[in-house]
Amino acid sequence: MTHPYMRRLIAPGWPGNLLAVVAGAITTLALAPFDLWPFALLAVGLFYVGLRELTPRQALGRGWCFGFGLFGAGTSWIYYSIHHFGGASVLLAGFLMLLFTAAIAWFFALPAWLWARWLRRNEAPLADALTFAALWVGQEAFRGWFLTGFPWLYSGYSQLDGPLTGLAPLGGMWLISFALALTAAVLCNLPRLLASKRNGFIGVGLVLLVAPWAIGLALKHHAWTSPSGAPLTVAAIQGNVEQSMKWDPAQIDAQLALYRDMSFSSKPVDLLVWPETAVPVLKESVEGYLGMMGKFAADRHSALITGVPIRQEVHHQKRYFNGITVVGEGDGTYLKQKLVPFGEYVPLQDMLRGLIAFFDLPMSDFARGPSDQAMLQAKGYQIAPFICYEVVYPEFAAGLSAQSDLLLTISNDTWFGRSIGPLQHLQMAQMRALEAGRWMIRATNNGVTGLINPFGQITAQIPQFERGILYGEVVPMHNLTPYLQWRSWPLIIVCLGLFGWALLAGRMSQTV
Repeated sequence: MTHPYMRRLIAPGWPGNLLAVVAGAITTLALAPFDLWPFALLAVGLFYVGLRELTPRQALGRGWCFGFGLFGAGTSWIYYSIHHFGGASVLLAGFLMLLFTAAIAWFFALPAWLWARWLRRNEAPLADALTFAALWVGQEAFRGWFLTGFPWLYSGYSQLDGPLTGLAPLGGMWLISFALALTAAVLCNLPRLLASKRNGFIGVGLVLLVAPWAIGLALKHHAWTSPSGAPLTVAAIQGNVEQSMKWDPAQIDAQLALYRDMSFSSKPVDLLVWPETAVPVLKESVEGYLGMMGKFAADRHSALITGVPIRQEVHHQKRYFNGITVVGEGDGTYLKQKLVPFGEYVPLQDMLRGLIAFFDLPMSDFARGPSDQAMLQAKGYQIAPFICYEVVYPEFAAGLSAQSDLLLTISNDTWFGRSIGPLQHLQMAQMRALEAGRWMIRATNNGVTGLINPFGQITAQIPQFERGILYGEVVPMHNLTPYLQWRSWPLIIVCLGLFGWALLAGRMSQTV
């Protein structure tokens, strides 16, 4: 039975809706940079129990409140970008942030309605908990896909250093989210299970409660992959170029000289890595510069990997791409596939461009790269490249990682200043390394530049907002983790089965 005080809080009305806002907001505390993972369990549990007695329409509002709290607190860094770099006033930036938060809160409103309308099974606590866990994963996956997706603030990231870490190579971040939601729902149902005095149900409930955590702990330090060669030395350069200077034509020569001189002064290494758009001008315009840097790298038996904008002709039209290229002892060019809305392309641009400077940011007219691109080659190894936002897509990253020996992500998080955004971004990159069981090199303009091992742990880094060169070693890895081999299909099948079970049970109860 629910405690009378809690019952009043979760009942229809503003107290329950306010609690939902708070529950969504505290999810942020479970993620970077706070990393207080129990808050993820608390937030999911409050969301679940808050829907128990609501009509579908009431659940719609309750879910929206949870989403509003989550995105309002967790994506506050968007305000910084709109205000400081988009040229919007404080009031306009605040209004746009509010509008954005209100819109994406529907990612929780619609699943809450679906839950109350079709899937909720209050009479069967364990089945209810399992189906809720499936729905939780479903809503996370849906918002990572719909309209190119916004795969941010997933609950599974809270377990990067938690007891469920070992589940990531087994079933990806999605499996961790499923386990968290299942645990929260079973805990909420424990009083009803114990009150039933049915030993079989109590036993199954305890297994569902304990098993994910026991498996996660048991596999936490299990190595699913093994070295495929000797360690490679790395130097990743963090230029710390101010965003206001980044696309200033008068500053281009200074930036090219900065990365040239820092590279000339660096120690000889196997891989020399520059961040996203370290070369802030079209590749075709700096072929001589890149040729010179390629010769420098080749003379040192190094491969130089850098971000650079690239122009290509597509269907008789000149299109611009955010890219990576390799010179020296390596080869390959990669064109970014997952673009940042408003940062790299503007949805409904015919309507929005010109309204405020935010919709006319430099380099906000990129095209999407093709999906069948080859891996980058360096020192005889295959490197899976991810530019900035791409590393936050679990399934997309898994597809590239499975073809690689090493992972590379380059980024420019200067847009987000000293907010929590860059640290959330880093945490997601760490999860990709853990899921893949591969080393990752992360080179950024102003932090956090780092090396991440196959267990998702940072082995070396440069602090944010400092200029410097990060030295370290990475090890090429082969073999596939279960997640890279099977991806999310086992979990998808389980979730679909649970949805079907719930729908069938609901229809049968209506006919009795």
